Amino acid sequence: MFRWLFILILIIPALEIGLLIGAGNVIGPWWVILLIISTGALGAWLAKKQGLETIQNVQLSMQQGRMPQDALLDGACILVGGAVLLTPGFITDAAGFILLLPITRTPLKAVVKRAIQKAMDKGTVTIYRK
Repeated sequence: MFRWLFILILIIPALEIGLLIGAGNVIGPWWVILLIISTGALGAWLAKKQGLETIQNVQLSMQQGRMPQDALLDGACILVGGAVLLTPGFITDAAGFILLLPITRTPLKAVVKRAIQKAMDKGTVTIYRK
């Protein structure tokens, strides 16, 4: 896991810089700066909107006596997506919007759930319940 994280930390910024320079050459540096600022602002607004919605879903689930599993996973995706969107770059913006938009977040949540279940079955992750 650490190896993949290390590779991502090295490769993603290099790709981002290359894309930003390339986009600056094609559309101009001021348009690239405007794009970076606008995606950050749009991402912050979307993260706030989705986050408040998720908090309401968690509260509703708790009031109904249900475990808010999906809402908590939504919250984690929104948190990571919002943080990634604040990072300048086109690759991180795409990843952030994938995590923030409900239509693209739903299939991603299914993959994460399967990965968590697989890790629990292997015994590498333990879930404590009261």
